[in-house]
Amino acid sequence: MPATNNGSEREIRPSVVFRKVTNGFRSDWGAEVHAGYRSITCTARLYGKSAIEAIRELTEGRFALA
Repeated sequence: MPATNNGSEREIRPSVVFRKVTNGFRSDWGAEVHAGYRSITCTARLYGKSAIEAIRELTEGRFALA
């Protein structure tokens, strides 16, 4: 177990930059869509899949973590 949370902070950094550059989300659903997209694509990257491959699997009902 690492003594710091640097890994977690590195994972969330792109979303923070996106939020700051776009001056925040204008709606709740926009924030939820962005969070869902980031969650799926980051998880896919951890399992060695591309973002498009993960989204394709999700739409086909085949997205699985294990």
